Amino acid sequence: MTILLSDPRVRAVPVAECGEPLVRLPEDLSPAGALVRADLADRLVAADRLLPAGVRLRVVEGFRPVEEQRAIVAAYGAELAALHPGIGTTALERLTSRFVAPVDVAPHVAGAAVDLTLVDITGDELDLGTPIDATPEQSDGRCWFSAAGIGQDARAHRTLLARVLRSQGLVNYPTEWWHWSYGDRYWALLTHAPHALYGPLASAVAA
Repeated sequence: MTILLSDPRVRAVPVAECGEPLVRLPEDLSPAGALVRADLADRLVAADRLLPAGVRLRVVEGFRPVEEQRAIVAAYGAELAALHPGIGTTALERLTSRFVAPVDVAPHVAGAAVDLTLVDITGDELDLGTPIDATPEQSDGRCWFSAAGIGQDARAHRTLLARVLRSQGLVNYPTEWWHWSYGDRYWALLTHAPHALYGPLASAVAA
């Protein structure tokens, strides 16, 4: 059974903030200049080197400020509330958390998560079944990592992505093939770590 980020077990994971700084990923890995925790950056660079010739990781987002996360939660929650009239608060939070994490446990807010894809030697994105950030509604559920209804190439590319990232200790949020994290509460729960390494950050100051 899929564990969502709204699950009480995620909130129950303690955080022992290690104080590791945010760093900017290399431009060839993230032309957008995504910020992530230093150890996560090293792991992403190592994962990228494991890919076959002509294939690279492309990180489109890392650290996300609390205010931005809160706005995304509110906007998507409003869309879902309109689609499901009369839905209760708890049910709405659970449904929303399939696609965007509650602020207090959000891996992006801790600098512990990335949204990423694979690109070819020219920088064009490979087929992974849906665009990054396609909601469950927009993609008819194909945004889930193990979703049916995607082509053989997309499946192979997702498998390749998972192989190199898992080899470096990252975990996937199963409702979003592009979302991978390390050191956050969700990661700690899935890997049975005693605590999360990274908690929410107040600002995006890079080392």
